Amino acid sequence: MPGSKKRSAKKPSSKKPSLKRPSSKTAKSRKPSSKHKIRFPGESESYRAARDRLLDAEIEMRRTIESVAAQRRKLPIGGQIPQDYTFEEIVGENGAGIKRKVRMSELFAPGKDTLILYSFMFGPEMASACPSCTSIIDGLDGEAPHVMQRASFAIVAKSPIERIRAWAKERGWRNLRFLSSAGSTYNHDYQGENAKGDQMPALNVFVRRNGKISHFYNTELMFAPSDPGQDMRHVDMIWPVWNLFDVTPEGRGKWNPKLSY
Repeated sequence: MPGSKKRSAKKPSSKKPSLKRPSSKTAKSRKPSSKHKIRFPGESESYRAARDRLLDAEIEMRRTIESVAAQRRKLPIGGQIPQDYTFEEIVGENGAGIKRKVRMSELFAPGKDTLILYSFMFGPEMASACPSCTSIIDGLDGEAPHVMQRASFAIVAKSPIERIRAWAKERGWRNLRFLSSAGSTYNHDYQGENAKGDQMPALNVFVRRNGKISHFYNTELMFAPSDPGQDMRHVDMIWPVWNLFDVTPEGRGKWNPKLSY
């Protein structure tokens, strides 16, 4: 247009954009963020770094526990029980009541189709009950009222029922149901004793479906190979004392429960 000045087009710059890398000092200052912001009085950076690594491992352990529990729940129903086992029990306050026979089918409480039985190492030839089993039952006695809201639950041993109830009274157990398997092959059939007749600790779960009772689960880690430095740990899930020791710097050590201290 008349009177207008021509504008020269700008040539593209030959300079390439600068790709600046963070200095090594800046890169080092970027630490992996923690999973949370909680801090405890006086903790050091080295403690927090180590604790965060442990937290990652604990998260993975929690996932594994949940995964294994889900896999366990999906187990198909096991074999049907070979017989409706007969046990003995004493009914009445403080074990001073009536001795009676009870069949396994009668152990299922109304409206509950799951039965948990813990085999307690207390055979007629044993001088006293197993200290480890006693430690387990010390804890289970307090939890029993909660467990029985969802499943039937009892403790089985091969000693005469009078001896079992006397031991329960001495320990102050109040909430559990105790059964004698002395008159049946239950202990042998469901790994409460070995081929020699020695008593073994075992947790078994049974289910009732369409009026028939079948086995569902046994703590079979007892029969599997264990890693170096470990015992079977097959009933640790119901034995809180070890879980408490596992959070201490001393760990489990070589300690074992006793009947008295």
